[in-house]
Amino acid sequence: MKLDRLLAITMLLLNRSRVSAKELSERFEVSLRTVYRDMETLGQSGIPIISYAGVDGGYEIMDRYRLDRQYLSLEEMQSIVVALKGIQGIQGALEDKEIGGLLDKVGALLAKSEQERVEEANRQISIDFNPWRSGGEGDKEKLGIVRQAIRDSKVIEFAYTSGDGAQTVRSCEPMRVVLRGYIWYVYGYCLIRQDFRVFRLSRIRELKPSQETFARREDPRENADLTIGRDAASLRASVPMVELRLRFAPAAAARAADSFDARELTNEPDGSVLVRAMRPDQPWLIPYLLGFGTDLKVLEPASVALAIRRKAEEIVRMYE
Repeated sequence: MKLDRLLAITMLLLNRSRVSAKELSERFEVSLRTVYRDMETLGQSGIPIISYAGVDGGYEIMDRYRLDRQYLSLEEMQSIVVALKGIQGIQGALEDKEIGGLLDKVGALLAKSEQERVEEANRQISIDFNPWRSGGEGDKEKLGIVRQAIRDSKVIEFAYTSGDGAQTVRSCEPMRVVLRGYIWYVYGYCLIRQDFRVFRLSRIRELKPSQETFARREDPRENADLTIGRDAASLRASVPMVELRLRFAPAAAARAADSFDARELTNEPDGSVLVRAMRPDQPWLIPYLLGFGTDLKVLEPASVALAIRRKAEEIVRMYE
């Protein structure tokens, strides 16, 4: 257990600028005294750890220090290869030559016999992020423009169609591209709205970089060193939510399980499924629920049920 903890501490320090003894104690559920002993052990083993005192103190590993390949097991190398090949399949994520070069470097760390085992593992599991709808070269080209603008700190300009169909022209300081599910988004500071915004890539048209450059702004809602996942969570927190109570017919039980978390589902004796779930109160919610047709009845709230009825009546009138 101690050896596993020492290796985990080393990995953590390699991926962080500085970690306090208190954080290490809480993360690995050991006492501060044990943390001090662990750091002394790592130092004696030749790992160049630097300690800093004071309020902002903690431990760091000397810059440019790296672990050898021997610290990665074959199973871990297999996971890396499978993940890289999954990313390689995402339209527009990275150029094929970038991922191909990275796969070559990972492969060079493996012996011939190990490479065969990795290939066998890759045949056993594959990751496909691509949607049924193919974005084609258009989305790939737009993603390339945005990524280059982020690297060059260039403002981008584009026409945009919002979820309710409104047409606008935007100027944006792009900060990152985000892949959620199989949908690409651009996250950045909108100069028109004077706030941080998320734009769905497929709704962007006439995209072009401008000659105007920008200094990256600090997002007041999050720290600068956020991961994409935490960014997405913070963005969801700012969206109004509605609590839904739904009843799925027995024939749609599988679709309910596909669309909602198991904790949100209750199976009824007659085969129907009750759902209680929080969802964003956004324009797409009503069309989404309508997509289940007569297999779904909205029990609560009444406002959502009424909105679905009105939309269904509009559809009927359109076909009269």
